[in-house]
Amino acid sequence: MARPEFESLDVYKLAERLANQVWQIVKQWDSFTKDTMGKQIVRAADSICVNIAEGRGRHNFKDNQRFIKIARGSLYEPISWLRLAYTRKLITYC
Repeated sequence: MARPEFESLDVYKLAERLANQVWQIVKQWDSFTKDTMGKQIVRAADSICVNIAEGRGRHNFKDNQRFIKIARGSLYEPISWLRLAYTRKLITYC
């Protein structure tokens, strides 16, 4: 079976890298922070790449376009969470 074509998309690779970096950061937080903020930021970052993959898997231009727009919108949520994490001194750069 061939690898899914979305894996070759640069935008997918960037989204996956972001999701994995967020995961590595959140893993180090205490349990309160993981439970209140960490789970949300991980889900938000993960949703970017999974929406790109799902849209590509639809094999329909309109559906793909819709999921790409959802992925673009999903990008703003982890940005906001990362700004909050920086303000709360959970990360050192944003």
